Amino acid sequence: MTHLPLDQQLLDTCAALLLLLSFAMLSQRRIVTLVNLYALQGAVLAAATLLLAWRTGEDHLYLSAALTLALKVALLPWLLHRLIRRLDVYWDTEPLLNVTGTMLAGLVIVVFAFALAQPITRLASTATRSAVGIAVSVVLLAFLMMITRRKAMSQVIGFLSMENGVFFGAMSASYGMPMVVELGVALDVLVAVLVLGVFFFQIRERFESLDLHHLESLKEHD
Repeated sequence: MTHLPLDQQLLDTCAALLLLLSFAMLSQRRIVTLVNLYALQGAVLAAATLLLAWRTGEDHLYLSAALTLALKVALLPWLLHRLIRRLDVYWDTEPLLNVTGTMLAGLVIVVFAFALAQPITRLASTATRSAVGIAVSVVLLAFLMMITRRKAMSQVIGFLSMENGVFFGAMSASYGMPMVVELGVALDVLVAVLVLGVFFFQIRERFESLDLHHLESLKEHD
């Protein structure tokens, strides 16, 4: 019986942790904890990138890991915590699905994601090609979180988690994106969070709440 190398086992462990953290975020209603889980997800993603850089000798992956630590573990969680304190939004309201229903839907999505990733897994020649299914699962679970939550802040965290899944998928299938693309995506994500922060303040000022169902009351006036 053959055994996987230690670095491969560690990479598989990081992939499994990313998936578990996605489920933890899916079941969490406390927004502060959601931000902390997102930061932990970023730390696991940075660790996986470092392991892959050490295994493959791809120098640009070291820069990717540093960018992930700076942006997704430090800067974005700090900005989100600051927004939470300013907006006084600590809990999400009851989601569209209860926790049990959401977790069952998440399990179905994971099975679908692994089936969807099979063609990519067969074509990829990287050492982490087996993790493509987990990357697709992280993306789809983040999308599920976005469509089942009512608070705008929770939906933004779901969007950021989805970007983590896309990055992990690119790393698993082709050892990452070109550095210019990664820097561009990182800048876009940072700008999006800043713009959404302004948007949150406008919603709060208008409706005294961040529940998005209040937006349904907006109607055109003649």
